[in-house]
Amino acid sequence: MNVAKSGYRVFSANSTTACTELAKKITERLGVELGKSVVYQESNRETRVDVKESVRGQDIFIIQTIPRDVNTAIMELLVMAYALKTSCAKNIIGVIPYFPYSKQCKMRKRGSIVCKLLASMLAKAGLTHIITMDLHQKEIQGFFSFPVDNLRASPFLLQFIQEEIPDYRNAIIVAKSPSAAKRAQSYAERLRLGLAVMHGEAQCSESDMADGRHSPPSVRNTTGHPGLELPWKHQAPFPGIELPIMMAKEKPPITVVGDVGGRIAIIVDDIIDDVEDFVAAAEILKERGAYKIYIMATHGLLSADAPRLIEESAIDEVVVTNTVPHEVQKLQCPKIKTVDVSMILAEAIRRIHNGESMAYLFRNITVDD
Repeated sequence: MNVAKSGYRVFSANSTTACTELAKKITERLGVELGKSVVYQESNRETRVDVKESVRGQDIFIIQTIPRDVNTAIMELLVMAYALKTSCAKNIIGVIPYFPYSKQCKMRKRGSIVCKLLASMLAKAGLTHIITMDLHQKEIQGFFSFPVDNLRASPFLLQFIQEEIPDYRNAIIVAKSPSAAKRAQSYAERLRLGLAVMHGEAQCSESDMADGRHSPPSVRNTTGHPGLELPWKHQAPFPGIELPIMMAKEKPPITVVGDVGGRIAIIVDDIIDDVEDFVAAAEILKERGAYKIYIMATHGLLSADAPRLIEESAIDEVVVTNTVPHEVQKLQCPKIKTVDVSMILAEAIRRIHNGESMAYLFRNITVDD
């Protein structure tokens, strides 16, 4: 029977084998067995979870890595959390290394803040705590009504740079857009390296997207009564008063602020998904004289044709952690390398269960990291 001596259990909420690899590594480090449960999809694609052992009065940790089928993974997590809640588990802690929908944390036109919705769903399902890693925006923690531990993968990536990149002292850390400058600065200061920032029209940052503050709405071509004035026509709010109009943005051609000539360029980011921006950045850096280009990111989603584009690009290596399963992509592209972060996740689980301080895992972490 899978009862850890210290009174906690670890389950995987994934129905696919590839997604349980991280859970197995974590349980090996903890010295416990993976909880006995069955997660599967019925013929009509409904998610079913069967917990095969008693969890009454136990601290339960659910490890959920997010594959390409994001919505199925979310349902698996929600259904398992609710099953454990109704089975009288004492505490239910979600270990979600890559938190899905984290890019949808701001209002876009008439959309919604989906990340906030997901946080509410997890709380309703029964989760009492979450362990995650490198949230897209740290402010996402405020969406939750329970504690969130946002771990950092940077110590593992920094170690990789120091041990696996020859002559890394001749490298320069690159932010592929101004919005990534703080993260790049953090790496540069810790490695005692220089910093370069890319800026230009090929970059499309989230802050440039429409945020829905268009009021009144634009005039539509409508037909109606000749004397009828539509209320949304652009008119001055008061006679004789004109509101100032915000000038449209026009980005300059791509520029690189910083000298990358004859250097190893290391581009750092939190997520690498669609790689077109990274490929374009690599081409520019090559033109500016960089002789090797590395991409370092926490979450390697690598969707669509990412492996093929990386293989055909000027990028020498893409280094990501195993927060997201990407074994198939590695087979398609040998340039993709993986850094294991199961050690810090296992230590977080141990400390939370034993009621120990988490400060040790956040040593030298600043507000801007």
